[in-house]
Amino acid sequence: MTTAPVSLQDLRRRIYGKAKAEKTKRFWGLYVHVAKLETLRAAYEIAKRNNGAPGIDGVTFAAIEAGGVEGFLAQLRDELVSRTYWPLRNRRVEIPKRGGKVRVLGIPVIRDRVVQGALKLIMEPIFEADFCDGSYGYRPQRTAHEAVARVAQAIVSGKTRVIDLDVAAYFDTVRHDLLLGKVARRVQDPEILHLLRLMLKASGKRGVPQGGVISPLLANIYLTEVDAMLERAKEVTRDGEWTRVEYARYADDLVILVDGYRRHAWLLKAVDRRLREELATLDLRLNEAKSRIVDLGQGEAFGFLGFDFRRVRSLRGRWRPQYTPKLTQRTALLGKLKEIFRRYDSQPVGRVIAEINPILRGWVNYFRIGNTARCFAYVKNWVEKKVRRHLMRARNRPGFGWKRWSTVGLYEALGLFQDYRVQYGART
Repeated sequence: MTTAPVSLQDLRRRIYGKAKAEKTKRFWGLYVHVAKLETLRAAYEIAKRNNGAPGIDGVTFAAIEAGGVEGFLAQLRDELVSRTYWPLRNRRVEIPKRGGKVRVLGIPVIRDRVVQGALKLIMEPIFEADFCDGSYGYRPQRTAHEAVARVAQAIVSGKTRVIDLDVAAYFDTVRHDLLLGKVARRVQDPEILHLLRLMLKASGKRGVPQGGVISPLLANIYLTEVDAMLERAKEVTRDGEWTRVEYARYADDLVILVDGYRRHAWLLKAVDRRLREELATLDLRLNEAKSRIVDLGQGEAFGFLGFDFRRVRSLRGRWRPQYTPKLTQRTALLGKLKEIFRRYDSQPVGRVIAEINPILRGWVNYFRIGNTARCFAYVKNWVEKKVRRHLMRARNRPGFGWKRWSTVGLYEALGLFQDYRVQYGART
């Protein structure tokens, strides 16, 4: 789980063990641990490592450090103990998306991030004990690559009918009353519930802010019963060690895979119906334009976590999953790099490479688990040509300088990112 001082880790470990052993236990006396300086200090260190933008008050980590961290944390503790703490309104930031749409982030001030982090440190072990195996989003020691591997394995085992769902504006439509009710099933500490209610109200009348420290945990709590329903569907339809249903969820990105045999066609309709009923009880609606049923056996494909999934035959004639970066992901990467080349058109090439290398490294490290050799070759060639063109423009010459600069020189002398190795099979 999240790194923290040893004594706090021991507390979290004991809470997790108790929650795992007693599925109906409701925890109390938690607020005192949230208000401890030790917990607040750990939450501050986590927030500082994430180094987010300042909130609506404009206070930065540098300003807090200059004024003294211990005094800042002591004041927060006093407000929590005296019950005078009140979170500020979140700063709204619009992030452009494809198609002219925007994603609205709610950025809390740093002091509120610290309190949210402290609350998360205490609450997380309780609900981690309840989360299902198919849930991967924003959970400790779980990755998107593991979710991709789960989907790939389901395709290998013959689950070729896929329910590909898109929940419309999920983070913005979570109902506070339903969410607090779900938390109260495991937490009977009124001060914890009051603190959580204050945090939710700071984001508006409905929803949890994308950008809040505790929001990912709350988003998983809200959908836990959907996961539990799918787990029951797996067990009810199990035939020995074979399962007829599999699923993987990463936050609100959910795919369900059903056995491809014709006699199990009824199961696809039954799961789809039950899933819609479960979502309706949470007052969530589907984006019908993006939600669909896909049959991999008919050559169709679906998207999950930035990958396009298909089923193809190997050279030995066996069916296997093929997952490649979505074209939109590659286009977005090249667009971002193109903007950097344009912005630094008159700058030395070393400055440009210093800007693009971290972007390339992050993108490649994420997508290197799939069948990405062809995509990587395209990106590598595109970047090489842009760097060559930048070098030639600096000398007021046309072309790409194929004879002037060797390919080896671009990587070894200039330090351009070059690790485009593909790791076949998702990491687990």
